[in-house]
Amino acid sequence: MKLPFKNRREAGEQLASELTSMIGLTNVLVLALPRGGVPVAEPIAQCLGAPLSVLLVRKLGVPGQPEVAMGAISENGVRVLNKDIVDTFAIDAREIARIEQRERQELERRQQLYRSGNPLPEVTGKTVILVDDGLATGATMKAAVEVLKREKVGTIVVAVPVAARETALEIRSAIDQLICLAQPHPLEAIGYWYLDFAQVNDEEVLDIMLRHSSKFGSVT
Repeated sequence: MKLPFKNRREAGEQLASELTSMIGLTNVLVLALPRGGVPVAEPIAQCLGAPLSVLLVRKLGVPGQPEVAMGAISENGVRVLNKDIVDTFAIDAREIARIEQRERQELERRQQLYRSGNPLPEVTGKTVILVDDGLATGATMKAAVEVLKREKVGTIVVAVPVAARETALEIRSAIDQLICLAQPHPLEAIGYWYLDFAQVNDEEVLDIMLRHSSKFGSVT
């Protein structure tokens, strides 16, 4: 393991080397959390020869401090709230609903753009590898895990380059397997563990999805 990671792709390549036991399995699906998880997920899907798609999630940021997650939402109606954060900042239900409505609009936009409006790919009984570029509070990943559990997924594997130690413990207890290359305490910030942590845009996501589907087939 090399730290810090050069970029998201290098981090994904290092994660892929930890998942080689899954090469050749036919029921594996790689789902990235956009946008930052997509370039991490690409080399994993390539290594495994597995289909790649996205699972749509959005952080619910604290009013005035959007970088602080009070929870997250995901497709299929999932909402996860951090009660401690909500209570600490005294955020009322109307404000939460207002922020959730705005973020659901963005979820719908991304569904149209990234999956041509199609629903989540079929996951029932499959081994699904959830990928992101890092976990701080883990709010969005928790929402993604809840989506898969509702869809009766077979096995849930979370693969991330870096995660806050306490978050890694929480996530591990809720899934079948966690692949995490670094679990610093304190985390400081996810971007601290990358030399290049430039924001991923829609065009990059679409390019990766198109490039992968042209070689391995598409999954919607």
